[in-house]
Amino acid sequence: MVYILCALCVLLGLAILLLVWKILLLRRSAEELRCGLQDRLDTDTNTLLSIPSRDKAMCRLAAGLNDQLRQLRRERRRCQNGDRELKEAVANVSHDLRTPLTAICGYLDLLEGEEKSETAARYLNLIRGRTDHLRGLMEEFFRYSAVLSAASAEASAVNLNREVEEALAAWYAALSAAGITPVVDLPERPVVRRLDREALVRVLGNVLSNAVKYSPGDLRVTLTEDGVLTFSNRAPALTAVLAEKLFDRYFTVESGGQGAGLGLSIARHLTERMGGGITADWQDGVLTVRLLFPEGKTKEKSSFFP
Repeated sequence: MVYILCALCVLLGLAILLLVWKILLLRRSAEELRCGLQDRLDTDTNTLLSIPSRDKAMCRLAAGLNDQLRQLRRERRRCQNGDRELKEAVANVSHDLRTPLTAICGYLDLLEGEEKSETAARYLNLIRGRTDHLRGLMEEFFRYSAVLSAASAEASAVNLNREVEEALAAWYAALSAAGITPVVDLPERPVVRRLDREALVRVLGNVLSNAVKYSPGDLRVTLTEDGVLTFSNRAPALTAVLAEKLFDRYFTVESGGQGAGLGLSIARHLTERMGGGITADWQDGVLTVRLLFPEGKTKEKSSFFP
């Protein structure tokens, strides 16, 4: 009887060890699937998922995930091709429209010097205004397509304090014309980041252009030593819902003036390409645009942003 109990205990112990080993193997397979799936989502590769386990359920799970990866790759290629075709179409349309618009503007200049009635002069001014607006839209589309197709420039050490000051100085005339006197708060210690300076200048310019559009006369610019750059101004024409759409391509607010709605979309594209992040928040009538440039160039999102 004792031998039988001992044998049963040994068998039970072996069964427990086998079960523990099986569980550990399943956990290892699940972890490998998780890491492998994340790696294949982050990189453009045709490698499929594989696991050491021969468990039928885990193998079926791996096969199902591989099917989804194949479908995702097909959709990704289709979207990339469509996006490339759209960029090329925008660039071609912008280029094709430039020539006739230039000719129209030239004829308008000639008509300015001709004698005309008061009614004809009024109509001519209307045509001039619409033509200038259309030319501005074409230039904006052209710049947008150029930004998206341009390769990233080599990063260099950039003093954010100095760049903010120079951007405000460059936009002094536009800010003054809009009745805006910026309140600037910069740290005494230089905030240095490795960035594409030309892209940074364009980002700051587009954000300041947005402030000129929506601010009734105030603007506060703040930079922290952590690399968080904040632009805050009253924006009665906006709402919390509209603020979330400011970075969408071609989105405009009726009271925001002329434009194709590409300024902040370009700013987001360039900021993320430099490894930073940008958000817009509207509360109690105040619009706040935040830019974050973390130390070190990285493509990962900072925890500062949701």
